[in-house]
Amino acid sequence: MSVATLRKDASPAPVVSLRGVSVRFVTERGAVTALHDIDLDVEDGGFLTLLGPSGCGKSTLLRVVSDLLPPSAGAVRVLGVPPAVARGRRDIGFVFQDSTLLPWRSALQNVELPLAVGGGGARPGRRTPRELLALVGLGGWENALPHELSGGMRQRVAIARALVNDPKLLLMDEPFGALDEITRDRLNEELLRIWEETGATILFVTHSIYEAAFLGQKVLLLAARPGRVREIVDVPLPNPRHIALRETPAFVDLVAHLRRVLEAC
Repeated sequence: MSVATLRKDASPAPVVSLRGVSVRFVTERGAVTALHDIDLDVEDGGFLTLLGPSGCGKSTLLRVVSDLLPPSAGAVRVLGVPPAVARGRRDIGFVFQDSTLLPWRSALQNVELPLAVGGGGARPGRRTPRELLALVGLGGWENALPHELSGGMRQRVAIARALVNDPKLLLMDEPFGALDEITRDRLNEELLRIWEETGATILFVTHSIYEAAFLGQKVLLLAARPGRVREIVDVPLPNPRHIALRETPAFVDLVAHLRRVLEAC
């Protein structure tokens, strides 16, 4: 069995390692296989986008990696340990499609929340919640309540909150899916800047072929029924990236290839 490998070289251990991972659910209509026999390594500092048709298991894969869902079969390691251990060490951050901010807490207080819930302060030498708000472009908005922020600004707060424990792995499940196109493009550029500055490894689920191609250093294409690895595509685009890159022949060719693979899924 071939292993889908996302590593820059053979020496560092992968941040995420899946071997023979399957997930099955029992529904009123019978058993459903959401993921089937997934083998995957993700390199330290990599940016992997997950793309595929609805029902192919993209979000399920994130939940398995984050310890929100146990696999039915196979082995999962995050930073060399079971996901539950990595989550307990606060090595995993998660950003959902909805910002899920507490409406009665300010932007700064929402970012601080994991530190209070986790029973400890920020790790020594790491960015403070106030510094993280500045990192995501919200310096000066620390005291704003969620209803005073736009949708894009609320997602920036959610990203800052996910980074407050200085996670080595950041999981993002369609975080920009509900935003307008202009805001989404702007946040795509901002996310790449944040990725470069933090050095975190990112797994990013999206339904947008353009977003997957623009953000990812590699794109994991999943086929549906059951969810399985169809192809790993290298993204031969330069860094840093700006939205104008989408008008280049290389980007257009990449998007066309991803579309052909998806249509065959």
